[in-house]
Amino acid sequence: MDDKVALIIGAGDATGGAIARRFAREGYTACVTRRSLDKLQPLLERIRAEGGTAHGFASDARREEEVVALVEQIESTIGPIEVLVFNIGANVPASILDETARKYFKIWELACLGGFLSGREVAKRMVAREGRAHKGTIIFTGATASLRGSANFAAFAGAKHALRALAQSMARELGPRGIHVAHVVVDGSIDTEFIRENFPQRYALKDQDGILNPEHIADNYWMLHGQPRDAWTHELDLRPWMEPF
Repeated sequence: MDDKVALIIGAGDATGGAIARRFAREGYTACVTRRSLDKLQPLLERIRAEGGTAHGFASDARREEEVVALVEQIESTIGPIEVLVFNIGANVPASILDETARKYFKIWELACLGGFLSGREVAKRMVAREGRAHKGTIIFTGATASLRGSANFAAFAGAKHALRALAQSMARELGPRGIHVAHVVVDGSIDTEFIRENFPQRYALKDQDGILNPEHIADNYWMLHGQPRDAWTHELDLRPWMEPF
């Protein structure tokens, strides 16, 4: 059994993958999830090629039984989860006039319910650790929509607002029990294939440091985990210098 595990729920090709690689470089076993295991293979191969250890899991964060089984499998066969990063987005715009109840609920399930299920199951394990002042770190990835609801983003903003409230509540309850809970507001476009293909004008700002580099986002997640508990950050804003706020 490995001593240190970082579980990244929603390890996509950009931010989630960069976070997994960052923790793997620091000696953590990276356990990464997506709904499709095949989509994780490039990330797993890259982590291993860089000298790290990684395990991939196909898991739907909206399904309670799958989240419970995932955490149990990791804790019993790989090692104790010291870091949880919940990194599922679900950014799907729609006019409130056209939004359906089914899609609104699905976005809430992805961006909020999944965070609750993952956070609850990992927190149960962390609080039971004996002899540790800092028993673990739980980080939720937020967005601009965590702070303000823009036109055509009612579902996403509702889910992200709720995730932020969850993080606040968990931090107040679990901080005194040795668990650092943080919420990261990623405010701006990220250097991804999606932005490059669909928003070329925005992507062109990359040369001016106008979009977020996933590697630099990951550096901040690592920094949060390493903070001493007398100076824990609960909420951190990350945005390019030119991004208005």
